[in-house]
Parts: sequence; structure tokens; C-alpha cells
Amino acid sequence: MIVVTRLNESQFAVNPDLIERIHESPDTTLVMVDGAKYIVTESLDEVIDLITSYRARIISLARFLTLDPADPADGGGPAGPSGHRPLGLVREHDAEPGTAHPDHTPDAGTPTQLRPRNT
Repeated sequence: MIVVTRLNESQFAVNPDLIERIHESPDTTLVMVDGAKYIVTESLDEVIDLITSYRARIISLARFLTLDPADPADGGGPAGPSGHRPLGLVREHDAEPGTAHPDHTPDAGTPTQLRPRNT
């Protein structure tokens, strides 16, 4: 949740994942996916910075989340030596330098030639 301020100086928290768009003309208006609109004192850039910081914090917390490998609620599976299980957001590259990535096949075939449209 991000905390924003109404025009009457009261603060409230909003889930940034439910913001559809943000207008600034001249007041900053948050338009939610359900159609609700909130006018806030923060500028468009400030709201975007709040959302960016929120998402960075969530990713950071998730990256270092300690999981119990024996607990099915944590998904089970192996944890690393530090007790942390990688999230798989970024694939760990275990190959030796100079070797191709397993998902990359340099000779996967020739590209398909495109034809002009018949109008």
C-alpha cells in the first residue's frame, strides 16, 4: 500500500496495483480499476515515485524471504545454504564462461521469410 494525502490533509492508503491511471490537470487524480476517483495533494511524479518504491520494497522483501523447505505452505523444495530459496525471478547461470545458455540454440533454423500482403 502507498500512503497519499487528500485535499483536506487526511491521509489514506491505496493499493497501487488497483490504480488504472493517474491524471494531473491541475490536481492529481487517481482513477482506480473499479472507477473510483481520488484527488490527492501529491504530484504525478511523487505518486509514481511512491509506487516505484513500494514495488522495489516488495521485490526486495521477497528476495530475502526465509522459507522452511519442509513446510508445504512455503512450497517445499530445497533451500540454499543461507536458508533462502531463490525465487526464480532471475535465472541463476551455472554454465562455464563461453558456453551457450541452455535456452539459446544458435542454429535453431533459418528465419521465416515474410511475404507482402495481397490487397
